[in-house]
Parts: sequence; C-alpha cells; structure tokens
Amino acid sequence: MRIAFYMPFKPLGHPNPSGDLVIGTELFQFLQGSGHHVRLISRFRTRWLYWKPWRWALVPMEIARVRRRARQFQPHLWLTYHSYYKAPDVLGAVCAPFLGIPYAIFQGVYSTKHRRRLKTRPGFWLNRYALQRANAVFTNKRRDETNLKRLVPNDRLHYIAPGIRPERFAATPPHGTPLPKQWHAADCPVILTAAMFRPGVKTEGLASVIRSCGHLADKGCRFQLVICGDGANQDVLKRLARHHLGESVHFAGRVPRDQMPQYYRNADIFVFPGIQEGLGMVYLEAQAAGLPVVACTGWGASEVVRHNETGLLCAPGDWPQFTRHIMRLLMDSDLRHKMGNAAAQHIACHHDLHLNYKRLETQLTYLAGMFLNETSLN
Repeated sequence: MRIAFYMPFKPLGHPNPSGDLVIGTELFQFLQGSGHHVRLISRFRTRWLYWKPWRWALVPMEIARVRRRARQFQPHLWLTYHSYYKAPDVLGAVCAPFLGIPYAIFQGVYSTKHRRRLKTRPGFWLNRYALQRANAVFTNKRRDETNLKRLVPNDRLHYIAPGIRPERFAATPPHGTPLPKQWHAADCPVILTAAMFRPGVKTEGLASVIRSCGHLADKGCRFQLVICGDGANQDVLKRLARHHLGESVHFAGRVPRDQMPQYYRNADIFVFPGIQEGLGMVYLEAQAAGLPVVACTGWGASEVVRHNETGLLCAPGDWPQFTRHIMRLLMDSDLRHKMGNAAAQHIACHHDLHLNYKRLETQLTYLAGMFLNETSLN
C-alpha cells in the first residue's frame, strides 16, 4: 500500500524532540517496516498558521505542490499524524478528496473550549473541518476518544492504545549496562525524572519533583535524584536543585532517546507529575524498564500507569501526597520490585507498539481496499 504521510505540527527529523515527534516517527517507521511505501508528502508546518498572515499565501501553493507529488506517487491512502487546534491539518482534508483516496487522521484531538477564545477559535474550526472530512480518525487517548465522539461517528472513530518497543527498554539487557559514574549513588535508591526544561508546565513539573525530593532529604531520606533534559530554564532548575538537594542531584543533560534505556535500567523509581501532559512517552519507557512510576492522575500518566499496581498516582496539585508516594517507594524495596515487575509486564501485554499498530494497519488496509472497490464499481 502506498501511503501519503503528513505531520502538520512537526515533520519527520525536526530538531526539537517531543513525545509527539517520537510517536509520529515510530508510526512512519512501523508502516515502512511492514512493507508499505510511505512517503512524507509535505513538510509544511501549520503551528499557529492562522495568526501568521504572511504564511497564508503559502497554503494554496503547498496544496498545488502536494497534488503534483501525489499524482506521481499515486497513493492509496492519506494519513495525517496529529491534527489539533494549534496545528490543524489544512492539506489532507483538501488533497485527499481531490485525489480520490481515503483520508485518515491518527491522534486527532477535539475540544470545544477552544472555540470560545479568540486566540484559538480559527484553529478550532480548521481542525473541526479536518476531523469531519476524515474517513477514519484514530486516537491513542481515552479522554480524546470521549471528546471525539461528540463530532465523529462511531463507525469512523477507533482507539489504538499507545505503544513503544518494550524490548528496547527491557529491565534486563543482554550484557548489562554500567552505572554512570557521575551518579555516585552507592547504595542509595536512584530517583529518575526526565523532561525538556521548557518554560511552563515542563519546568513546573520538574520543580515539583525537586521540591518533593528536598522535603524527603530534610527528613533524612537517602537517595540520588537524576534529571535528564535541558532547555531554556536550565539555570533556574539547577539553582532550585542545589538549594534543596545539594550534592544529592545530578543533571545528566539532554540524553538521546537510544541512550535512555541505560538511565532507566540503573534507576529505582521514575517520578514526574505530568502536568497537562497529553500522554508522556516516558511513562511507557520507564515501566517497560521495570520502574514503578509516581505521577498525577487526570492527565496522560493515568492513561498508561495503573495506580497501586505499576505505580502511585495522586490528585493533580496534591504535592504532599505526591511526596508521600515517593517516600513510600523509597522506603520499601519489596514494593518497588513488585510494582516494577508488574509495570514491565503491563507494557509488554498492553502497550507493545508492534501489536497495537498491527490493528491500525488492518484498519488502514481495509479503508484503502474499500475505496478501491468503490472506485472500480464506479
């Protein structure tokens, strides 16, 4: 099957890492690895496009270019990864019908609150149009599925559980991995957290981890906090960490994703609240590596972490409970191991990318075949 693939938020190979980019890249690679001819049909970014009038004229030009490329490629299907109010798909909804091929969106997002704000209203309506035009909409979040049901008929809406390749993060690597020397953890448990140091909820989440760990250190708890990531607020977070934790914290810097398994495997607990996180790939990865998770419910962590089974979740903003959860796992090594083993099994059974995306592939193949049959009959 030939698939025209499009990512309106961040195209393949974008230099700024994010969970969305990881998911889109792995979806592209999975379809290629399954024998399909997948082509990135456009690199045109639509983030806040509607508030950039100097880019409006580029849209019809890009549509014309895409149509020319598609006529040469002759795709059987158009697949857009991630359309939402900030980066609506303005190409697929127009180009796919013109080409006479089915139009599918993976990780479509719909929220009516964005039509009430002037800043987000144009993006809301553009995204709504794309979702309504799609022949199939796939989502990997239950909350998004609930919202999408208000707009997309049930026969066009499909839930695909989020997934990773668990073998890449297995808790017991074939040849083992040495503990990074900079950690100096000795016999202390290692608390791991990871996020980009961007202003806003990412920095707020990391600061909450640092403050909670600081409270535990004041109570005499022994541990080493390892923070993976970097960004604009690096100095702010380092000052906060030195104030609360002194030498009990290590900033590892930005760690390439293929090196993250080393950090997961040598840690004991993964901690990150996930404030307003849509999903958070780190929760999947940490659990696959056998780490219990401490996070907040109501956001992305509750999608993939099972409370009291693979980790401990608290109500959003309940930082005293968040701190107590970390302390509970620090003080109880048996509970850490029990939850860590359950976490690895949970990811292997329910969040294996290959198994979950096979279901997506089946749906896409059926959709393309159905359109092909209708075209033949006509």
